[in-house]
Formats: sequence, structure tokens, C-alpha cells
Amino acid sequence: MNRIKTIRTRLQQAFSPTHLEVLDESHQHIGHAGSQGGAGHYAIVITATCFAGLSRVEIHRKIYAVLADLIPHEIHALRISSSLSKHTPPPPRVNSNQVKGK
Repeated sequence: MNRIKTIRTRLQQAFSPTHLEVLDESHQHIGHAGSQGGAGHYAIVITATCFAGLSRVEIHRKIYAVLADLIPHEIHALRISSSLSKHTPPPPRVNSNQVKGK
């Protein structure tokens, strides 16, 4: 199973999100020390009602706990955008072509 599918499956099973995107951003970090061993850089955009009442730190801890055994050998870095419910959508994705300096 590829990494994105593994990450997606675990997050779906753990949180039953109403919205989930898993993006491989490893190409933006070529030459970075963490990428030399083959570990990837990923972005997660997730909306789940089970996050209601939790702080951003608590949400991130829960996500990291679900993926803990993949860090650091499969996952070097995560960028997480989360929201509590379908009523508060996550921030819009940033297209890599829109990043400053490109």
C-alpha cells in the first residue's frame, strides 16, 4: 500500500472525516536532510465532527498518534490543516505554484 493510501485509510478509520485530503509535498523538499532517507513530506486537510471541543494541539496530537509508527521512516514531516465540523471548513489549499518565489 502506498503512503498516501496508508495515511488516508488510517485517518478515515480513526476520525470518520467529512472531508479529507492527503497531499505528497515531498517534491518541495528535495535535498532536505529528512528526505535523503526516503521519508516524505505530507499535507493533511481534514474536517471531522469528532474534533469538536478539542484544541488545535489536541487534534494534532490525535493525528500524530494514529500515524506514530510511520514517523520518521515513512513520514518526515506533516502539515496539518484541520477544522471541527462541516460548518467550519478548513483553510483553502495552497497550490504549489502560488507559493512565494515561484
